Amino acid sequence: MNGPRSHYATILDREIHYVEWGAADNPKLVMWHGLARTGRDFDDLAQALCHRFHIVAPDTIGRGLSQWSPDPANEYTVDFYGRLATAFVDALGWKTFDWVGTSMGGAIAIHAGAGALRGRMKRLALNDIGPELNPAAIERIRSYAGTPPRFARVSELEAYFRQVYAPYGWLSDAQWRRLTETSARRLPDGGITTHYDPQMVQQIVNQPADYDQWDAFRALECDMLCLRGENSDLLLKDAATRMTKENPRCRLLEIKGCGHAPALNTPEHYKIVGDFLS
Repeated sequence: MNGPRSHYATILDREIHYVEWGAADNPKLVMWHGLARTGRDFDDLAQALCHRFHIVAPDTIGRGLSQWSPDPANEYTVDFYGRLATAFVDALGWKTFDWVGTSMGGAIAIHAGAGALRGRMKRLALNDIGPELNPAAIERIRSYAGTPPRFARVSELEAYFRQVYAPYGWLSDAQWRRLTETSARRLPDGGITTHYDPQMVQQIVNQPADYDQWDAFRALECDMLCLRGENSDLLLKDAATRMTKENPRCRLLEIKGCGHAPALNTPEHYKIVGDFLS
């Protein structure tokens, strides 16, 4: 029961894909990915922790194998993602759980953890995300995520991912290949592109305050570990340091050799996350 198991669930009338790891009687752990990514980003971390935890890693609506939204302006928002996450853990029957959130996945946790999931989230690992983000980095992400590329070959898509996701830090060749193959979508003309709905990036335009969350962050009652990539251009050092002052439950740790966001794909990373969750 420790290996990955693929599932689909209808949540808020939207089909959500998720991967499940570990035995059902283990402590519960949610792993939620970043803006233009999928739940498969957590394969290595989940494999390392599934003997201790019952893990779910969903694809957010508009990403991976989950349904694309028929109402992008209203559903590609942190508020809707939070409602989706709440309905998702409710559908699983999970009363309490820990959460590992990379970038947007951590922002969803801040929003929901201060609201509908208040008191249910016990430990929260925030992977290079906080309640205040650098606008220049948001624009950088929007510039590549908002104009998905088209290639003739999967190998060309992999080369593209190696370039735009270089800040993730070291990945093995096999990890780059898996990231590519779990992030690819074949076009009607036979070309290859990224997996996600290009409309999801409109959140940055339509909801400019979505990631300004100091009030919600101060209201969080769970133990927190903020993992900041030492070269991150999204979560700046001053903002990360402020997090530890605004909510004393938050501890800060910098991940060497990474920008936005650490891939959490090495034994060192597994130990950092595992030690915090224990």
